[in-house]
Amino acid sequence: MNLNQIHNVYFVGIGGIGMSALARYFKNIGKQVCGYDKTPSMLTNELIESGIDIHFEDNIALIPASFKPENTLVIITPAVPKSHLEWNYFLAQNYEVKKRAEVLGIITKDTFSFAVAGTHGKTTTSSILGHILYESGADVTAFIGGIVENYNSNLIGLGKTVTVVEADEFDRSFLHLHPNIACVTSMDADHLDIYGTSEAIEASFVEFANKVEDKSRLFVAQGLPLEGMVCAINDDAQFKAFNVRVEDSSYVFDVQTPTELITNLRFGLPGRHNLMNALMALAMAKTYGTSTEAIASALSTFRGIRRRFSYQIKRSDLIYIDDYAHHPTEINAVHQAVRELYPGQKVLAVFQPHLFSRTKDFADDFAASLSNFDEILLLDIYPARELPMEGITSQWLMDKMTNDNKKLVQKEQLIASIQSSEAKVIVTIGAGDLGEMVPSIKKALDETF
Repeated sequence: MNLNQIHNVYFVGIGGIGMSALARYFKNIGKQVCGYDKTPSMLTNELIESGIDIHFEDNIALIPASFKPENTLVIITPAVPKSHLEWNYFLAQNYEVKKRAEVLGIITKDTFSFAVAGTHGKTTTSSILGHILYESGADVTAFIGGIVENYNSNLIGLGKTVTVVEADEFDRSFLHLHPNIACVTSMDADHLDIYGTSEAIEASFVEFANKVEDKSRLFVAQGLPLEGMVCAINDDAQFKAFNVRVEDSSYVFDVQTPTELITNLRFGLPGRHNLMNALMALAMAKTYGTSTEAIASALSTFRGIRRRFSYQIKRSDLIYIDDYAHHPTEINAVHQAVRELYPGQKVLAVFQPHLFSRTKDFADDFAASLSNFDEILLLDIYPARELPMEGITSQWLMDKMTNDNKKLVQKEQLIASIQSSEAKVIVTIGAGDLGEMVPSIKKALDETF
C-alpha cells in the first residue's frame, strides 16, 4: 500500500489516544482527515479545534461524499463492535480498511524506526526518546500513547524520515512493525484475555525482539529472557545508571555506556521505573548517534506525560497526583515513587479498575498493591471493550485487600469522599474514565484547602 496515493483518511474510533496521534500525523502531512467516535472527550475536542471533522453518531450518511474507495484509507480501532454500521459499510464497499497497528507498520517500513515495547513503560520511554531526538534536530515524528506535557500533544515533531512508535503487545500489534532500533522495558503478564497464558505473551515478545537482527540495536531491561544490550540501575550492564541521588525533587545520576562515562545527568520524573525508562531512551538515542550534550539537555527539560505521575496540585500542605497505572506492577511503581518523595505522609489512593478480565486475572496482586497505601477509595470496574463477568466486581476485589481503611464509592460520591479524608497526599490511579474527573477533583481540592 502506497500512502502517497491516499488523499483521505477516515478513522472509526478517532478519539483513542493512539488513533488521535495518527489522525494528527495524517493531517500534518496534508491528508483530509475525519472520523467517528462514540462520545466526545478532551481528545476529540482538541482534534476538532485543529480542523478535523468528527461526528458521534454511527451513521453512513455522515461519511463525506468525497471519501471514495479509490482515494480513502479507513483505520479502525479494536474497540469497535462488529455490528458497527460505518465499519460494515466500508467493508461492503471495498474500502482499504486497516487496523492502527497495520498502518504504523506501513509507516515504520518506510522510515528509520524506533520501537519501544514492554507491558509497562512504553509511553514514557517513547516520549523521552521522541523528546531527545526532536530537541537534537532529528527529522522525527514520535507517536505517543499519552499527552506529552512539553508539547501538549500525543505527537512529537513533523519529521518524515525517522519515527518513534510504541510497540503495543495487545492483540500482537507490535508484530506489524519494522524497527531499526528497539527496546523491551518489561514482560509482565497482561492481556491474558487475548493471550491466554503468560508463556504466550513471552513468546510474542521473543518474536518481536527477533525483528531486530543486530542485537547491539536491541535494548532490554535487566532480567528479561532476551538477547540484547542490557540496561540496569546499580548493577553491571552494558548501559548502567548509578550514583543515583535526589536533588531538588529530581534524580541526578551517572551512566556508564560501552564507550563512555556520562556524569551528573538530571531527570525530573519520580520513581525508579522512570529512571529506567530514561536510561532506555538514552541508550537508543546514543546508539542512533545523538550527542551526549543533546541527550543531557533533553533529559533535564522533559516534563512528563499527562496522567503519568502528573502533578495536579503541588503545595506544602497538599499534593495531588494523577496516574494512568492499571496493572499491579504500575501501581507498585506509583507507591514507590510517592513514598520516596513524601516519607511519613498519609497517602490516599483512588483506584478505578480497568477491564473485568484484568481485574479477575490479577485480583490478588491488585489487592496487595493497593493495600500498601494508607487509605483506598475504590470505584466500579471500567469495562472498556468487555461485558461484565459474573462475580468480578470492585466489592469482590476490595474484600481481598488487607488494609481495613478502604471504601467502595460511586463517581458522584467521589469528590466528597476525597474531601473528607485527612490525607495530604492524594493519588488517582486507573486507565478508565477517571481521567475525565481529574479537573473537577483538582478544582474541588483547591477550593477545600
